[in-house]
Amino acid sequence: MKLIVLGTGTSIPLSYRASPSLLLIIEDSRILFDMGPGTLRQLSSIGIRYDKIEQIFISHFHPDHTADLVHLLFATRHPPTLKRRERFTITGPRGFNDFLNRLKKAYGKWLDIPSEMMAIEELDIQKPEKRIYRHMRITSQPVNHTPNSLAYRIEGPSGKSFVYSGDTGFCDEIVDLARGSDLLILECSFPDGEGVEGHLTPSLAGRIGSLSQTKRLLLNHFYPEVLKTDIAGKCRKTVTF
Repeated sequence: MKLIVLGTGTSIPLSYRASPSLLLIIEDSRILFDMGPGTLRQLSSIGIRYDKIEQIFISHFHPDHTADLVHLLFATRHPPTLKRRERFTITGPRGFNDFLNRLKKAYGKWLDIPSEMMAIEELDIQKPEKRIYRHMRITSQPVNHTPNSLAYRIEGPSGKSFVYSGDTGFCDEIVDLARGSDLLILECSFPDGEGVEGHLTPSLAGRIGSLSQTKRLLLNHFYPEVLKTDIAGKCRKTVTF
């Protein structure tokens, strides 16, 4: 597995940090996790064609994690793309179909993709769910952010695993999902002492990393307030691995 971090920011525009998105490459498969604003441009900058994305996993419906879905669907309607595009799947929390239909209501036919080209898949938002795909196994887990928020655990053919939290506050569910993982990618939105419900601070992220006994911890989803602080230093105070 090869994992490329496309964006570690939030809804706040920053010239040096894009909105949330991860690209996973397993053999010939290219898979996205979240599509914040500018994701397609980030893909282009590393030489990955948007029409080669095989699957997209959405953690929740906030604009900083989904805005470039509009761009993707609109770009897919480009006639040369429609001729060559292979079938792809968008997977998200229960309610994603309704979310997409509301976008289509706003944009009209410009987001309509032929059903034989695009599949939609919804995952449970009340309990964990396991799915097997080409080259990987996925476990989804509801987490503490919105009623439709999911974290994902991905296991590749070699047995290596990583967990992507999406947005979440501290909860047992993310600890359990990440237990023993090779890599845990956690949001880290606000500074210690200025925490917001449904989000993590550096020390909380470190605590989750320690409790889950992950082998490696990677932080993302930084608001400007936390970027002004010693994120790594605060996180290490609660890390015991």
